[in-house]
Amino acid sequence: MTQAENENEQAAIVSLQRCLDLHPNNLPALMALAVGFTNTGLQRHACHALHRWLAHNPRYKHLLLLDGAAPLPPGHAPTPGPAAATRYHGDHLTPPDHREGVDPDLQTGLGVLFNLSSEFHKAVEAFTAALSVRPQDYLLWNRLGATLANGDRSEEAVEAYSRALQIQPGFIRSRYNLGISCINLGFHREAASNFLTALRQQRQSQRASQPVMSANIWAALRIALSMMEQPELLHAASLGDLDLLMRAFDI
Repeated sequence: MTQAENENEQAAIVSLQRCLDLHPNNLPALMALAVGFTNTGLQRHACHALHRWLAHNPRYKHLLLLDGAAPLPPGHAPTPGPAAATRYHGDHLTPPDHREGVDPDLQTGLGVLFNLSSEFHKAVEAFTAALSVRPQDYLLWNRLGATLANGDRSEEAVEAYSRALQIQPGFIRSRYNLGISCINLGFHREAASNFLTALRQQRQSQRASQPVMSANIWAALRIALSMMEQPELLHAASLGDLDLLMRAFDI
């Protein structure tokens, strides 16, 4: 899960799959895998991971059995697409009306499902319900921010990402997401500053002999710099000169 937080999604997915090979009923790993597949656009795989989460969850697996749906084998991708999966699971897993009955893990799963079907308003409701129980969960704040951003609510997304970073200042993915929302709002210098901070944190988190920096962050940084009309900084980004850029932004 640390790989995903550091904006290394593919490495995170590989690590989670290895974990599940050893422990197929690891519920946090299954949920994290569903989120990872959602982030990389692998919708059917995300649905499959959520189905497995339900099948292994002692609180909810009876719903699959009642509906006659047998658990899928680990290596078999499901046939239903995101819309069908949302209809199926959404019909069975109705969000509770009272705070004391809210299961934050279930709400997280619903939030992922509703993102897959582009029902962002419902996903916002699900993540908000989860946060009512876990207000210090920076991962949930980031997922809420991403959902708001997907629903063209960038200003609210900035607030959610900022809350995530208040709780976990070293959360690289949320820093990157914040930068993207800043671009969407036209705050290009703020966006570049966030991308540079994310790259610096990512470099510090890796072994000194093998620094790995996300190509996504560099690409977003170049976009922000191009909008600032400062060609010398854009050139530095093209060369990957992080130190020069950090000096230019007083980071």
